[in-house]
Amino acid sequence: MLNKLSYLQSLFEANRNEENAVPMKNYMKGKFPFLGIKTPLRVELMKRFFQESAILNEPFQTDFVLSLWEKEEREYHHAALDYIGKFLKNLGAEDLSLMEKLIITKTWWDTVDMLAQKPVGIIAKKYPEVIASTIENWAYSDDLWLQRSAILFQLKYKTETDQELLYRYINNMREVKNFSFKKLLAGV
Repeated sequence: MLNKLSYLQSLFEANRNEENAVPMKNYMKGKFPFLGIKTPLRVELMKRFFQESAILNEPFQTDFVLSLWEKEEREYHHAALDYIGKFLKNLGAEDLSLMEKLIITKTWWDTVDMLAQKPVGIIAKKYPEVIASTIENWAYSDDLWLQRSAILFQLKYKTETDQELLYRYINNMREVKNFSFKKLLAGV
């Protein structure tokens, strides 16, 4: 795994762009440093990485995801999301604990929203028992990002959305004073 991580790191470092990094960091309110790799280029680099490393031919690697998440620059976190995205159909109920760890670590809307609606949503659809055993706890936890994830996990469900559950979770957050969450509630 170290070789794969080193290889991805070398691809990203070779494409570092300090000129892009400053406005990217500013857009995220200075919360994370950036390498300055814009999304289209990151997608190209990830495609190359997936092809050349053959990592997608191996089982899902939690350690790889966590190693990317430990990096400071935000592009690595998005690379972890890209990697998770390649395994969505293979994720099991046991992977929900990884998603929770990612949601509450290095949190901001760009990663949390993707984790909530994609892997969490897919896991919950495939294993609906996790709604009662885990997501329900998120909705009433003290962590606003877990609460946000509880609201968003059904985003791709369309007509299959459990509206009663959604409204209950939204009502639970009505008193939140955080602007990002007020904005989320206004849009729901």
